[in-house]
Amino acid sequence: MTDRLSAVDASLFYLEDSTAPQHVGGVSVFARPRSGFDYEALVRLVEQRIALVPRYRQKVREVPGRLARPVWVDDTDFDITYHVRRSALPKPGSRDQLNDLVARLTSRPLDRSRPLWEMYLVEGLARGRFAVITKTHQAMVDGVAALEIGQVILDVTARPRDTREALWMPRPEPGSVQLVADAVREAVQRPGEAVDTVRWAVRDAAATVGKVAEAVGGLTQTIGGVLRTAASPAPTSPLNVAISRQRRFAVATTRLEDYRKVRAVHGGTVNDVVLAVVAGAMRNWLLSRGEAVTASTTVKAMVPMSVTGQSDGVPGAGGAGSPGSQVSSFVVDLPAGEPNPVVRLSQVAHATRAHAESGRSVGADTLVRMSGFAPPTLHAMGARVAGSLARRTFNVLVTNVPGPQLPLYATGAKMLEMYPVVPLSRNQALTIGLTSYDGGVYYGLNADRDAMGDVEVLAALITEALEELVGTVTP
Repeated sequence: MTDRLSAVDASLFYLEDSTAPQHVGGVSVFARPRSGFDYEALVRLVEQRIALVPRYRQKVREVPGRLARPVWVDDTDFDITYHVRRSALPKPGSRDQLNDLVARLTSRPLDRSRPLWEMYLVEGLARGRFAVITKTHQAMVDGVAALEIGQVILDVTARPRDTREALWMPRPEPGSVQLVADAVREAVQRPGEAVDTVRWAVRDAAATVGKVAEAVGGLTQTIGGVLRTAASPAPTSPLNVAISRQRRFAVATTRLEDYRKVRAVHGGTVNDVVLAVVAGAMRNWLLSRGEAVTASTTVKAMVPMSVTGQSDGVPGAGGAGSPGSQVSSFVVDLPAGEPNPVVRLSQVAHATRAHAESGRSVGADTLVRMSGFAPPTLHAMGARVAGSLARRTFNVLVTNVPGPQLPLYATGAKMLEMYPVVPLSRNQALTIGLTSYDGGVYYGLNADRDAMGDVEVLAALITEALEELVGTVTP
């Protein structure tokens, strides 16, 4: 019998539209090794490692009449060079040029007739560097059956680990008759699921949202706790508008040590400091737009957090990276109306303490030790949780994933920076993803092109908000 998409994966597949493509991505910047690195080297690397993520050679096949959820089938015409592509920046190969390319690539939906992923080698960056951009549909990245391909091409040393390129023989694609027969057989065995499938077929999301929450199963805790926290609707905000098909992308680069300094003096966790920084940046961004900011002004942030194991209280969590791990989310009222950065941090720490005191949150050290750890996978899992909730329960999604504090390599090329690209949902003009890696904290801001023409201003304000907090702890 064919491998069927889960209810959550099917919802992401069906409800995607041209203004809200549901692929998660990442931008990694590398130093070119002395031995060189080119497109052919990247293709060989992916060919050697793709057996570790077999989903990446499968495509989605819909069942005639939508009698059941779609199935995963082997792509008998799989072409690695279609998915691994190359691009180049014109001189001078600046960061702004790279960000513009990321925005254009992020705006394009993936080809549904092929496996739902793409990878780009971007050459021509200044100082002899290159970048790798990945795009993977969220339906493929569930943290259990499939991880994001950006994980498997990286090694902890400059010398690649030994992997054998296994011979792959695609299974014949099932015909329409077989797909219908399998659907009928499952309907007889599980009639309740068949009713839900019909609802999905007519896209009655409201009637099935409860089923989606249940189907997340091992991926998330029940969404009920989140909805209780977010009982009140999100405040009116320029972040919640109808979005277009085009995107803008901006980044902010900071140092992990600065967050630790602030935490050491003022208490809380590094994740609290991150959210306080975002709150300060949001405050100044609203003011730069001439928005009314009062003492009670807040920005509701949906913050995915891991809920397995014990918290170690260091850098924030964004999910869990091993099979069977769980991700939950809660809404934090970021105090954008508070002018004092230390008071903002105190208010954020108070808001997040309830989650930490549950004894179920996972800190950075635990996540990094987990087998299968991959920041892009965790960002995708966080976006999946947020995407299943009502759009008016929060203003912005913030995913914070701790990464390894040691350098990683791709065929000898040292990765210098890694920025997440978290997808937008309908009426959500901005997502903020950040990943800590090798002493740095890297923010990726994915934004609607029309609604967020000033996203680069917000990125700069993130750096300023951190400097403001650091200024309270240094003489």
